[in-house]
Amino acid sequence: MDAARPCLLPLHVRSPLNAAVNAHPRPYYYLENFTTALEWLRDRYRDLLEEDERRFMTDFAGLPVESAALVVRMIMRQGDLFRTSKLSYSEIGCPVRAAAPLVALGWVDPQPEVSLPELGRLLRKAELCDAFGLTGNTRSVRKGELRPPPGLAAEARILREWWPHAPDKIFRVRIAPLCERFRLMFFGNFRQTWSEFVLADLGVFRYEQVPLDESARAFRTREQVEHFVALYCCRELLRAEADLDEVRGAVPAPLSDADASWLHARRAKLLFAIGQLYEKAGRLPDALAVYQDCAHAEARIRTIRVLEKLRRPADAAELLGRLQSAPANELEIQLGARIRRRLERRSARAPRPDWQALDLELPATDRRVELAVRDHLHTEQAPVLYVENTLLNSLFGLLCWNAIFSPVAGAFFHSFQAAPADLLDTHFRQRRAAQFAQCLAALETGAYRDTILDTFERKAGLLSPFVAWDLTRREIELALDCIPATHLRRCFERLLSDIRGNRSGLPDLIQLWPRERGYRLIEVKGPGDRLQDNQLRWLHFCLTQQIPVCVCKVTWRGSLP
Repeated sequence: MDAARPCLLPLHVRSPLNAAVNAHPRPYYYLENFTTALEWLRDRYRDLLEEDERRFMTDFAGLPVESAALVVRMIMRQGDLFRTSKLSYSEIGCPVRAAAPLVALGWVDPQPEVSLPELGRLLRKAELCDAFGLTGNTRSVRKGELRPPPGLAAEARILREWWPHAPDKIFRVRIAPLCERFRLMFFGNFRQTWSEFVLADLGVFRYEQVPLDESARAFRTREQVEHFVALYCCRELLRAEADLDEVRGAVPAPLSDADASWLHARRAKLLFAIGQLYEKAGRLPDALAVYQDCAHAEARIRTIRVLEKLRRPADAAELLGRLQSAPANELEIQLGARIRRRLERRSARAPRPDWQALDLELPATDRRVELAVRDHLHTEQAPVLYVENTLLNSLFGLLCWNAIFSPVAGAFFHSFQAAPADLLDTHFRQRRAAQFAQCLAALETGAYRDTILDTFERKAGLLSPFVAWDLTRREIELALDCIPATHLRRCFERLLSDIRGNRSGLPDLIQLWPRERGYRLIEVKGPGDRLQDNQLRWLHFCLTQQIPVCVCKVTWRGSLP
C-alpha cells in the first residue's frame, strides 16, 4: 500500500501480534470486509467522493478497533436503532465504551428520541407493560395494541422518559444513509448487501473472477451516483407503500449520459412499477402519463391497454399500428396481435394450435403435476427429465461462458457479480459480437460438446445468470446426445435476441431417446391451468423451427389417498 495513503483498517486488526484477534480465527472478518470495500471505493471513486465521504474514511481509519467493529456491526444490521443489550460481541466488549468515540464523532446518538412504533419494535411485550405501568391482565392483548397511560403523551421521547427503569441504552446510527450510499456505489445495484463478503468467504456464493481494469467502476460522474441513490430512495418509498404521487415526484429526470444505459433501464423499471400501481388503483390518466414517459419493454403494450380502458380506441389503434410496424420484441408482436383482434371486434379466440397434444389421466396425487407426468412417461430407453427453464439456459451459459463473462468496459466493476451489469441491455450481444460468434461457431464444427462439458467441470458452482448447477454431467451428456446442434443454435439465438423475455417459458420436461438420437419437449398443464404468454411464444417458436414439442394436459383419476 502506498505509504502516503492512510491505512483504513487499524494496524492492530491486521497484525498477528494482537492476542485478542488471534484467540479466534478472523474475529474481525466483517471489519476487514468493510475496510476492503472502503479502500476499493477510495481507489476507484477518488475523483467523485464528496467531503463527508472522505472525512468518514479518514475518521474511520483512526478509530480504536472495538469502535470500528461496533459501527460496522450496526451498519450491517437492519434499521438504525439498537439496544445495547443486543450489541453483545466478544471481540468488541462493552458496547457503551466502544461507542464513545462514535458518539464524539456524531456518528451515534446515545440518547435518541424514540417514537411509540419504534419503541414497540425494540421492546418485548413484558417490557412495554413495565414501561407503561400496566399491571392488569394483558395476556389477551397483542403487543401492537398496548398503549401508554393517558398521562404519558405518545410523542417521541428518549428511552428513560418512556421507561425510567430501562436496564440498557438505545443507540441511533446517524451515518446509516452515508454508508448505504457506499453500499450502492460499491455493488452498483439495490439487491446486494455487505453480507456478500461473508457468503463469499464461506463459499456459499462463488463468483467468476473477471479481470478488472483499475478504472472499472459503475459510475462515471457524481450525477450518476446521485441519480442511482435517488432511484433507490424511490424504490424504498414504494416498498413502504408511500403515496404514489410522492414517489412519482421523487423520480429523477433521465440522464443525458450515453454510457448510462443500465441506469436508464433502472429508471424505466421503476416508472413501469409506478404505472402498474396507478393502474391497479384505477387512476388510469396517471398510469397513462407514466407509461408514455417510460422506456420499459412492456410500456407501449400497457399504454394501449390503458387507452382502451379510457375508451380511446382511435388512439389505441394508432399506437398499435406504430408498434406492429416496428415491434421491439416478441412480446409486442404477440400481445399486439391479440389487441388488434380485440380492437377490430373479431373473436378473441386464439387460433387452433398445431403442436402435438398429449392427454393423460393419472392417479390423484399431491405431488407437482410435472413430476407425476415425468414418472409416468419415464422409461430406461426413453428417460424424462424435469428441466423447465434450466437445461437449454444452462447449455447456452456453458457454451458461451467466455462471452458472457468477457471483460467488456462497464460490465464488471467488483468481485461479487454473478452477471455483467448490462446483461438485460438491448446492446448486450452487440458489445460482445466477436466473442459470441466464436462460441456459437462451435455448433458448426462439432466442438461444442467438449466446450460445454469442459466448462461444466472447470466452472462448477460459480454463479451464472444461466447455468443451473443441480443438473448432472450425465443429464447434460444425454441432452447433447439427443438434441441436434442446429436446434441448439436456434434456441441460443432466440435467447440472445431477448434475454429478459426468453429465459423463461421453456417447456417443463424433456424426453430423450439416446439410441435414436431423438427428443421432445413437453409442456405440462394440470386441471384448470392455462398456457402463459411466454410459454406460448416458446411453443410457437418450436413449431416454426421444427423442434419437437407437445403440450400434455393432465386430469386426475380418483381422489387423494
